[in-house]
Parts: sequence; C-alpha cells; structure tokens
Amino acid sequence: MKTTMPRRVRAASVAMLTIAALALTGCGDDSDAAVGADGEIDLSKVTLRAGDQKGVSAAALLQAAGLDDTPYTIEWSSFTSGPPMLEALAADSIDVAMVGNTPPIFAAASGSEFKVVAAASYTAAGDAIVIPQDSTIASVEDLAGKTVAVAPGSSANYNLLGQLNEAGLSLDDITVKELQPADALAAFSSGQVDAWTVWEPYTSQAELDYGAKVLVDGDNGVMNGLNYQVASDSAIDDEATKAALEDYLGRIQQAQIWSGAPENADTWSAIWAEGAGLDPAVTAHATARRPVEAVPIDDEVIDSTQTMADAFTEAGQLPGAVSIADFYTDEFNDVASGSAVAGG
Repeated sequence: MKTTMPRRVRAASVAMLTIAALALTGCGDDSDAAVGADGEIDLSKVTLRAGDQKGVSAAALLQAAGLDDTPYTIEWSSFTSGPPMLEALAADSIDVAMVGNTPPIFAAASGSEFKVVAAASYTAAGDAIVIPQDSTIASVEDLAGKTVAVAPGSSANYNLLGQLNEAGLSLDDITVKELQPADALAAFSSGQVDAWTVWEPYTSQAELDYGAKVLVDGDNGVMNGLNYQVASDSAIDDEATKAALEDYLGRIQQAQIWSGAPENADTWSAIWAEGAGLDPAVTAHATARRPVEAVPIDDEVIDSTQTMADAFTEAGQLPGAVSIADFYTDEFNDVASGSAVAGG
C-alpha cells in the first residue's frame, strides 16, 4: 500500500494526548464505597466514565430521549473517532464507549482487555466512499492510482478495504491518506485527495455542504452496519461499576432506537446538529438513512466481525490472526435490549 504514514494502521497520536489530559482515576477508586455491608449498591456513589464522539454524541442521545437522569454520575470525555476512544479504554481512562464495527478489531489485535457488550444496527447506507462533484471517477475500480482519505482503524477503514476487494483491488493499488474526519474534510474540500471514505453525519455533510457524490456505500453487502458498546474488563469486573454499566446500556440502546424512529427525526436532528456543530439539514439527511434496531450479541454478529478481522489480517493490516469471539460477551443482552431501562 502506498501511504503517507507507516503501513500498519495505528491510532492517531491525538488519542494519547487526550488520555494524558484526562488524568482520571480508575473505575474502582470510588466503587468500594458504593457497595454496602449488605452487598447493596448505592449508584449515587458511582461514576461511570464514558467516551463520546462529537459527530455521534451518546451524551446528546441520552438527553434528547429524556434518559439522562441517571442515578449515577456519567463523566464524559470527547474523542475524534472510535480508535482513540479504545486507546483510552485500554489505558483505563474510560469505562465504556460507543464505536463502529471496526475499532474493536484493532483493539483486540493490540491486546487490549475489553468486551463488546451491546450492538445496534444502523444499516450501512451512510458508510460511503465519496468523491468530488466534478470527479471523473465512475467506479471503485477507478480508484486505482488515486489518493483516498480514511480514519485509520475506523469503520470507514474496513469499508475501504472491503470495497477495494470487491472490485478486485487492494490497498496497494491506492495511496491512503490517514486522516481524522475534520482533517479529511479539509483535504477533500481543497482537492488534496481524490476520495474520502467516511461515515455519518460526515457523509451527508460532504454531500450537502460540498456537493460530493457517493461512489459506493456499505449497504451493498460489504458492511454489517453495526454499532457497538465496548466496556473494559476492569469496569465489568468491578461490582459497582458493572451495575451502573448495566443501567447505562439499557438507556443508550433505548435512546438509539428513539433517535431512529420517524416521529422523532426532527427533534433528534436538531439536537444532533447543535451538539455536532452541523447544519440541521445535514443531520436530518443522516437521520433519514439510519433506522436503528437493537441487535443481540450472538454468533452472527461475532462471525461477521471475524470475517472483517480476517480481511485485515490478509491485507497485512494486523500483526496476526485475531480470535474475535474472545472479545464479545452476551451477558448484557437482556439489559441492552433497548426495550426497557435497567434498574429504573
């Protein structure tokens, strides 16, 4: 692969700066006081540290759905994308994060200790490779020899790899420019790259604000369209933190389902736009593409991710084979069903 950075995909250095800046205490530091002599847990004494993405905003989801009045404290930390959040999870700076379907693969390959604890389907229509309005590129095959921006280790990273494979190409046939969304948008809008592989709401932003065209999207069978909640092993192993996590998973899944309901589209689009700093027309466009469904952690989910991991290994993007099943658990399926809020 011709690339502007080292071949093996790594998390952006901004992640480590963010982790250092957080300087947060471990999840167990205040949890002992939350467990009474009788074994009862006082959630008011628990702080759950959650990662968030500006363009996704789990915090805004809970608020918009009226589910942010938690009996515990949520301490939010903001990140540019999923991979930096999982770096923070590995460093015990956060307990839980909402990410796309690809970051856990790279975290697993790096030896991080975590579990995927919940899943939701957003469809893959918003996971796209976009090209400038005046581009002569007409197919994925035409990307050969071109420069493509992508956030390393993100869901877009797999979409790019999968679409190239479907077209009989490999990463070696293009020049990859590894950029987080804000920098990628700047490069795309200024003509520094020929294409950009990205997710919502950035796909809609490129289309509506910059006249971009969708070359191909992940709904052609390449992407599984899944969104994950990922928790550290230390958070799961801590009795009080786990109790807060169970409640949080019920809330966040219910909030995701709420956001995808047509009757809530206008309300959610406005709140999402304000939190992400985007035009409401952009988030409305993205929302229309994203009906949401809670999905249990099962063999189908695990197998689809294993297929993705194997593709990365074959492409030389991982140091070796990864057994994805070791990083999934179905113990939270009942509380993360989205049908009710656990504990209240």
